[in-house]
Amino acid sequence: MRLMPKRVKFRKSQRQRNEGNATRGNTVSFGEYGLQALEHCWVTAQQLESGRIAATRYVSREGKLIIRVFPHKSVTAKPIETRMGKGKGEPENWVAVVKPGTILYEIGGIPEDIARQAFTRVAYKMPIKVRFIHRRQSV
Repeated sequence: MRLMPKRVKFRKSQRQRNEGNATRGNTVSFGEYGLQALEHCWVTAQQLESGRIAATRYVSREGKLIIRVFPHKSVTAKPIETRMGKGKGEPENWVAVVKPGTILYEIGGIPEDIARQAFTRVAYKMPIKVRFIHRRQSV
């Protein structure tokens, strides 16, 4: 299952800047535990998928795993040993733009120790530092 948009308005996107902290998508909303990014990054569709596989295999399909980010941005690359000029390269892969504080994955319906171990395995697949967080209890 390759994560990518069904259709986009423009095939090639500009790089843009990834500054500041996440103001949306920074709280655990759907599950009980979450995996939160601590750095700026582009997380590729392949990395997201490998993290999903690692988590679902560890919990043996118990509980509910939610991926909170989606790779909307196309990243282009020019072929190796190509001279300068001749325009922008072709889209090579899709990435999700991640800011510090963004929740990448959520999981619910399983005990905390199992969720912590599952997210430890997912953290190995991520290109950035992440941390395990709980849903805030309303007091």
